[in-house]
Amino acid sequence: MISVQNVSKAYRLYGRQSERLLHAIAPERHRRVTDFWAVRGVSFQVNRGEVVALIGPNGSGKSTLLQIVAGILQPTSGRVLTEGRIASLLELGAGFNPEFTGRENVYLNGEIMGIRRAEMTRLFARIEEFAGIGQFMDRPVREYSSGMYVRLAFAAAIHVQPDILIVDEALAVGDAAFSVRCVRKFEELTGQGVTVLLVSHDLGLVKRLAHRAIFLLNGEVQISGTPSEAANQYIAFALRRDTAAENGPAADLSNSVRHGDGASRITGIDVMDANLRSCRSFVSGDPMHIRVGVRFRTNVVNPVFGILIRNRLGVDAFGTNTRVEGRELGAVAAGDQVEVEFSFPCMLAQHEYTLTVASQYPDGTAQDWIDDALTFRVSSARATAGILSVHTDVHCSVHRNGEAPAE
Repeated sequence: MISVQNVSKAYRLYGRQSERLLHAIAPERHRRVTDFWAVRGVSFQVNRGEVVALIGPNGSGKSTLLQIVAGILQPTSGRVLTEGRIASLLELGAGFNPEFTGRENVYLNGEIMGIRRAEMTRLFARIEEFAGIGQFMDRPVREYSSGMYVRLAFAAAIHVQPDILIVDEALAVGDAAFSVRCVRKFEELTGQGVTVLLVSHDLGLVKRLAHRAIFLLNGEVQISGTPSEAANQYIAFALRRDTAAENGPAADLSNSVRHGDGASRITGIDVMDANLRSCRSFVSGDPMHIRVGVRFRTNVVNPVFGILIRNRLGVDAFGTNTRVEGRELGAVAAGDQVEVEFSFPCMLAQHEYTLTVASQYPDGTAQDWIDDALTFRVSSARATAGILSVHTDVHCSVHRNGEAPAE
C-alpha cells in the first residue's frame, strides 16, 4: 500500500553559484533566492494489488514524485507511507555498477534489497530467462545497449518478490516482444497483490494496465480517475497547448475532454440501429448509423466531420470522416446547422466501445472535439479474438496422424 499525504517538493534556485554560498552563510540577509515547486500538495493512495499510472507532460513532477515515494528524495512537506518491500526502476543507469557484469549486478541488487545470496541464486535462472540477453549476462553492463540494460534491470526488479513496484518509463526502450512479456508480468504481479505505481507516456499501455490514472500538471493533480478520463484530459491539454503556441495566449488552456477553437459546436450525437432508433447495444454485423449535429459560430470553408471508435483499452478500432468519404461541404456560414450521418455494418468484435466525434478544419485542427462522447456495446454469437469480426465463411479441417482430414 502507498499513501501520499499532501506532499510538496521545492528546489531553491540561485542566479549565480556565489549566491548559494552567501545564502548558506547568512540566509536572513541574503534573500535573492527563488523556490521552484516541482510537486505541490499531492495526495493519493494506491491499494494492495492496484496499478496507478502518473501521466502528464515533461516537467510536470511525475519522476520527482516517484523518487519521493521510492525514498530517494525527501519531500519539503507532507509525508509518504508505504507497507512492504519496494522495488524501483527509475532512471536508466541508476542502480547498476557499469564495471560489474550483469550477473554481478543482479546479485548486488539482491543484497541491496536485503535478499540472501542463496535466495538470489534460486531466482537467478528466472531473471536470466526473462531478461533474454544471452551471453551478455557475463559482460560488463557498460557494454550493454539501453534496451539490454532495461531488460536486465526490469527482470531483476520484478523477481525479488516486491510488495510495491515503482516504474518510470522503463518499457519505452524495450522491443515489442519484451514489452509483451512485461505487460503479462505486470498482470501476473497485480494478481498476486503487488502494488504498482508507474509513469508512462504510452497512453494505450496506461489504459491497458492501470486501474486508475493521475494527470499531473505543474506539480499538481489535475484529475484522478479512470485511465480513459485522465488520458482524455491530458490529450485535451496537449492539443490546447499546441493551439496556444500557434494562436497566442488568448487560447483557453483549461483541461477538458472537449477542446477546439469554438468555430463550430457539436450540438447532438447519437448512435442508431437499422430503424434509426437510438441504440447502445448491437450484434456484430448489424447496421449502425452515427449522426452528428454541428452549429457554426463563424464562417468556415470545407469543414470536416469525423468519428473515431475505440475499444475499452483505448485502442483505435475504426474511424472515418467526411473528407475520407468524399463529401466536401464547401462554404458554411455562421449560424448554419449541419447534420452528418455515417452508416455502415457494425463489423466490430464483442467488446465495449466509445465514440469520439469532431468537427475540424481541412488541416485537422479541431473546432470542436469530444473524446469518448458515449459508450456502446457489441455482442456476437462467435467468440473471436481481436477488434474486428469479419463475417466470412471459414473452412477448418483437421489432419490427425496422416489420416484424411476430419471436416
